[in-house]
Amino acid sequence: MFHGLSLLPDCAPATKGPDDYFRDVLLLSRLADQGGMSHVKMTEHYLGAYGGYCPSPLAFLAAVATVTSRIRLMTGCLLPVFHHPVQLASETAMVDAVSGGRLDVGFARAYLPQEFAAFQVPLDGSRERFTTTVQTVLRLWTEEGLSVDTPFFGFRDVTTLPRPVQRPHPPVWIAAVRSRSSFAWIGEQGYNLLVTPALTPLAEMSDHIAVYREAHADAGHPHPPRVAASLPLYVGDTDEEACRIADPLLRAYLEVWAAAADSWGSAVSGDYRGYTGMSRAIRALDPVSFRTMGSAVVGAPATVAERIEEISEALGADGFLWQMDFGAVPGEVAVAGLERFLDKVLPALPAGRS
Repeated sequence: MFHGLSLLPDCAPATKGPDDYFRDVLLLSRLADQGGMSHVKMTEHYLGAYGGYCPSPLAFLAAVATVTSRIRLMTGCLLPVFHHPVQLASETAMVDAVSGGRLDVGFARAYLPQEFAAFQVPLDGSRERFTTTVQTVLRLWTEEGLSVDTPFFGFRDVTTLPRPVQRPHPPVWIAAVRSRSSFAWIGEQGYNLLVTPALTPLAEMSDHIAVYREAHADAGHPHPPRVAASLPLYVGDTDEEACRIADPLLRAYLEVWAAAADSWGSAVSGDYRGYTGMSRAIRALDPVSFRTMGSAVVGAPATVAERIEEISEALGADGFLWQMDFGAVPGEVAVAGLERFLDKVLPALPAGRS
């Protein structure tokens, strides 16, 4: 069981400036590296408070590479529908080289209509655009003189530089949320799986993960499937203190997420069945229900360790990537929570350090 750090900025200038945010998360990344955590993961988003501070996870991870020595760097995730595969293949290989071969590349289908509108990319057809781009990136990493012709892009006799340091290429992770067909496709392709059990009950997510594992086994891949779950986490000295500090931060996180999803109030796409009205589902949550359903972990060290083992058993995940930057959290609060996790929770977990 591995444990890493997951980052998704939910700040705006009125709540936390970008210089303060990146100062804080670079410090968290250094502490995670020193504490033996497995990964630091950063997510790509645009425009609003929900992720808008990090349009380039690769730029952030290149900075992390310069202040760490062993922790792996994960994009969690890049949004291929907004990028050309030559750009993605070249820039990911560059960060793999800068970091000495420490990059894991996570891809996700973008899902916020306002981002699609800004890039003038249609929601319909985005599933095929996503899979085509990811598959082309893998070919660019491993082939020379590549020529492709797709409905979305085309090129002839292309060899990208630099080549990845890791051979044949960096580990690839794909995020999935609710579609069983997506989980099956990820397994068939032999990719690693990223999940965020936020709006999906643990039992339902466990069923989706089983679909992924079965598809992976049926495809006969020589390497084992790997599943990582990302959830908000705060560790306090006592349960009462932890909830007193974390609940307002979780509430702010949910408010920012709901505001970002408001564009699904009227948007409809066959590629995103069930997304219309998403913000109503988010606003139906509060910090207590969010914690109770297993979408966030908050408490004293003993409580957190017990809850992690319960969620691990429910999901059958191979590791967790803990989100510790939620709610525009003050840096000193995030650091204290991470230090308690490293000092008092990890040693109590089976194989707590990777």
